[in-house]
Amino acid sequence: MKLLKRYVGNITTGISSGTLFPEKPEICFYPEVESCTSTGCESKLFVQKTWTKTIVTMEIGAFQAKEVVLQCPDDETVYTSSQLRSLAPSRCTYGFDVIVHVGTSLFVHCLNEQQIASDLAKKNIFISEREIGYLGRKFVIYLALAHRQSREQLVQLMAKKGGYILHVDGTCEGNSPHLFCGIDGISKIVLDNIKLPAERKELLIPFFKRIKEQYGNPIALVHDMGVGILAAVKVVFAGLPDFICHFHFLRDVGKDLLLKDDQTINQRLKAHNVRGLLRRKARYLEQKTHLDPDMIADLNLGIEGGELKQDFLESIPALATYTLIHWLFEAPHPSQGYGFPFERPHLAFYERLKKVHGLLTDITDIYLRDKPKDNRSFIQVLKLLEEVLGDKELKESAAVMAEKAEVFDMLREALEIAKPDGKEGLNDDGDETDIKTIEQKTVAFKEFLMGDEKRKKTYAKMIQQMDKFWKKLFSDPIEISSPTGQYTIQPQRTNNILERFFRGEKRRGRKKSGTASLNRTLKAILADTPLIRNLSNEDYKRIILNGCSTLAERFSQIDEKTVREELKRSEAKQEKIPTEIKRMIKQSDFPDKISKLFYSTGKKNANCYLPT
Repeated sequence: MKLLKRYVGNITTGISSGTLFPEKPEICFYPEVESCTSTGCESKLFVQKTWTKTIVTMEIGAFQAKEVVLQCPDDETVYTSSQLRSLAPSRCTYGFDVIVHVGTSLFVHCLNEQQIASDLAKKNIFISEREIGYLGRKFVIYLALAHRQSREQLVQLMAKKGGYILHVDGTCEGNSPHLFCGIDGISKIVLDNIKLPAERKELLIPFFKRIKEQYGNPIALVHDMGVGILAAVKVVFAGLPDFICHFHFLRDVGKDLLLKDDQTINQRLKAHNVRGLLRRKARYLEQKTHLDPDMIADLNLGIEGGELKQDFLESIPALATYTLIHWLFEAPHPSQGYGFPFERPHLAFYERLKKVHGLLTDITDIYLRDKPKDNRSFIQVLKLLEEVLGDKELKESAAVMAEKAEVFDMLREALEIAKPDGKEGLNDDGDETDIKTIEQKTVAFKEFLMGDEKRKKTYAKMIQQMDKFWKKLFSDPIEISSPTGQYTIQPQRTNNILERFFRGEKRRGRKKSGTASLNRTLKAILADTPLIRNLSNEDYKRIILNGCSTLAERFSQIDEKTVREELKRSEAKQEKIPTEIKRMIKQSDFPDKISKLFYSTGKKNANCYLPT
């Protein structure tokens, strides 16, 4: 086998190894012993059976593996080839290296099944897309088992760093299950994962107990403000330092403060169909002006130089209106990727409408050719904007939201995270400012809210939330004892370690399926899929390899029976619709057929009551 690998490696340069052989080569495998190894028995082994199966590996391609199985005549112990077991699982055609290649292609490189199949075909390895999905799940199972088997070494690694800080977060979308992850904030290693139908205390408690049993008590915990998480932490980790993620706190406070007005603004804008009418007007102006390149150049030069040529004066107002409409939709605005409530697109659009309305009000009576008809497009858009901006409910909601947003942004500045002028987006872990300084700034902000009775009343819920979670927001540095001595550590102020992972999963799902939805991904993936994130951590990789040179070699040491059992359990938990059911529900007249079925059956059954 080694000679064949070396032969293939020496002569294949840009050539698929599979193309070297007109037929699949046959390789014989024998047990590594000829005599029984049982204590006190050295009987010569005899051939029990010989069997042949196709094996596919990355190095060789497809070949016929012929294995001679030996047996002791006395104690009937069966002996097989360890070398063959190291190449591929006992009931699997594809080798461990193919499983690793498929797994890393799916989850690390974000390729879809079709792309992987095409890539492997170039290497003369032919595999169906369905089989690729199956091997991807198998990869996760192998990694999870290697992770569990390395638990003691992981505990030792964390002990050398003085312990671990447990970050807990979950994600879901639509009716998908909740995927919860526990990660160490110091080593950045994902420790454990679970899929749950809901974020409830009674469901989270066993998960937290499992982490506690496996890794001991954490130094501290960081999580969001979910009621279920808060209650479960109180039960399992009572008395431990417990902190709220600053980013989650801000997001929840901002949603409570701004969501109602944001929804009203959006609803009122939709009621006027302002976006649709403006786009329709833009299409009309595009046809009218033909977007003449010379005219566009003239307008651009006029904007830059402050003076227009005489060639296109008649059409310049129409082109200017067309340009202003597109500015309304595509104007550059600061976006850090935080999402709502940090970014308020509906309010921003309303403010741009006001700006264009003011501009048109000023220039509608200015005629480039002293002919009022030229400015007809100005008047038409102005009339539309006047109708929208005259909406009393819209106006009031926008004014209230603008004022509240300003106060919310002051809290962002005080907490030194997700600031309005931030550049990090959702990768923002907060400034390196001393936590005491941040607390003092937040105290000053709270005093500002409390200093005026009107503000105190308006922002009563914000004040209440700050009071409720104050101790969980501001933590003193924690004294850590480690084998290397005493040191202090400041728990991370955010759960962005996990948030970034979930965003990565969504991005991978979008890249694979073409949809931004996380719903299907969360339903399909195994709970332990987040462990793949650990493979970028060199300490972690060294531990789970356990002296092996590759993941394929490490996976070959894991009991295949255990892998099959884990796969069976995971498949039982999946929400699967049988193929025949899928075929039935695709029929447009399926409900009618069900109705006919019941009625026809009822007629045959004398005891069945048939409604008129």
